[in-house]
Amino acid sequence: MTKRKFAAALAALSLLTAASAASAEDTIKLAVGQRGNWDTSVSEVGQMAGIFKKHGLKLEIVYTQGAGETQQAVISGSVDIGIAAGVMGVLSAYSKGAPVRVIGAETTGAGDLYWYVKADSAIKTLKDTDDKTLAYSTNGSSTHGVVKAFIDEYKLKAKPTAMGGPAANITAVMSGQIDVGWAAPPFGLDQLDAKQIRIIATGNDASVFKGQTVRLNIANADYLKNNKDVVARYMKAYRETVNYLYTDPNALKVYSDWLKITEAKAKRTREFFPRAAIEPDKITGLDTIVKDAVTLKFTASELTKAQLDDLIQIPPR
Repeated sequence: MTKRKFAAALAALSLLTAASAASAEDTIKLAVGQRGNWDTSVSEVGQMAGIFKKHGLKLEIVYTQGAGETQQAVISGSVDIGIAAGVMGVLSAYSKGAPVRVIGAETTGAGDLYWYVKADSAIKTLKDTDDKTLAYSTNGSSTHGVVKAFIDEYKLKAKPTAMGGPAANITAVMSGQIDVGWAAPPFGLDQLDAKQIRIIATGNDASVFKGQTVRLNIANADYLKNNKDVVARYMKAYRETVNYLYTDPNALKVYSDWLKITEAKAKRTREFFPRAAIEPDKITGLDTIVKDAVTLKFTASELTKAQLDDLIQIPPR
């Protein structure tokens, strides 16, 4: 083979290899709490919009009834990444040696979470919930943290009760199985408009969580160690999708078509989440969060700086 032919063959092989690499996609298994919430929809909408594919990723998404289930799936290694894990639950799991690492903030502020009663309930405020059932999703979730904060801050004698996701809660409240349910938009908006239910509190009524990061995106520690490039590409696509959700009008159509709701309801849902609330690069209020984790009995002592540096490994932009 002449040098010229050899060079041409080598160039063709290089192009073929590059094309093959470009067409290959890395698969990431995700557990996502609460299907359909605006903040938890980033991965689903980004995949439908082709953003994750552009970064060479294919997402296999399973949905859970709450952050506790999501976190357990990550810890067990049955999924690679978990979306919307409650910050207190993550600190608790890590403090006990669980193989979990933080790869991004998921939601900051808790104004999207709300607690409600039937419209004709005698309960008007949180202070009326003594001896009443007060719902949260799963142990270790953001709603669990908020309910514990309600009880601590307002000195309540309510009965905290794990009730799963918003759909299960609305059924339980309307049938009288529980007194106070929880939800997040778009869930419950129809019932609120029809005056079938009435809000008595939001997550921001717990001063512990107001303005602080309440949910995190997490990865299995071993998966992160062995797949740093894949996780970095995931976070690049995630950031790009957050931008898409707030700048491209088509994003509302993708989201509404997926959930089979109107675009007007999709837009109303987005209004509960200022863009800054779902930006993933900064965990807000960390110094206070580690103290509150002790107060609310999620951790026995405050995590040290060295522990936090090990726990929080957000890929750079």
